[in-house]
Amino acid sequence: MSAQNLGLGGRAAPKARTETTRGRGLDTGASRPTRPAWLPRPTRPPGLRSADELRALAEAGNAALGSLTDHEASAADVVAWVAANFATDAAAVACSMADAALPHLVAQQLPGVDVLFLDTGYHFAETHVTRDEVARALDVRVVDVLPEQTVAEQDAEFGAELFARDPGLCCARRKVEPLQRALAGYEVWFTGVRREEAPTRALTPLVTYDERNGLVKVNPVAAWTFDDLLDYASTNAVPVNLLMSHGYPSIGCEPCTKPVAAGEDPRSGRWAGLAKTECGLHL
Repeated sequence: MSAQNLGLGGRAAPKARTETTRGRGLDTGASRPTRPAWLPRPTRPPGLRSADELRALAEAGNAALGSLTDHEASAADVVAWVAANFATDAAAVACSMADAALPHLVAQQLPGVDVLFLDTGYHFAETHVTRDEVARALDVRVVDVLPEQTVAEQDAEFGAELFARDPGLCCARRKVEPLQRALAGYEVWFTGVRREEAPTRALTPLVTYDERNGLVKVNPVAAWTFDDLLDYASTNAVPVNLLMSHGYPSIGCEPCTKPVAAGEDPRSGRWAGLAKTECGLHL
């Protein structure tokens, strides 16, 4: 898909802005010591509202937006609520780079927003291509969030292919803990979780307080179907991972993602053959 026409109202595509980070610090390329997967959460940066303030705001917002009711707010209205209550630099969008619908949706009302890409070291080449298109074509800043260890360092400590022997630990080290560190500098984060994706997501609220990560969590496309997602991407000509058109409706790390047959659960290709259904980011 071309990155030159992405629904930006006729404006030239913004210059790519990217940052590589472990937490909120720039990656200098220096060697990294081995650390436990679960580190204490970093001290809350000054200037952010308290947990009690954010918790109350999330509760009020979820009610005002009619979450899980027959008068539930649209995805655009949910983003508008965030834009009215949070500064752009206090917000982040988590994106797996399966598609750029969510970053595009948010950037319409929060231009320049940070988009967090969990660069696990195991992604498909097509996912990196999509990430680069998003950075080049949308009015966002892509932030590459890295694990504490490279794949080689993890292999040296735990043995090769940890994902095959203990996928929960692998996800914890390469996704959950890095995201937790990255989110420490924000007050609100957006996710692309949709209720139809899995039974574990069926009651996803529009807005909630994320107790584990200590900030507001917003799920503006919770009510969308997979077709809604594709329609938005097509209408707005946003980048879509090439794998989406080759049987991959849900895309994670390459070793743990398989194509899905028509009519099957969209997430059945994730950790196929295992009891695992979630990486842990949304539990």
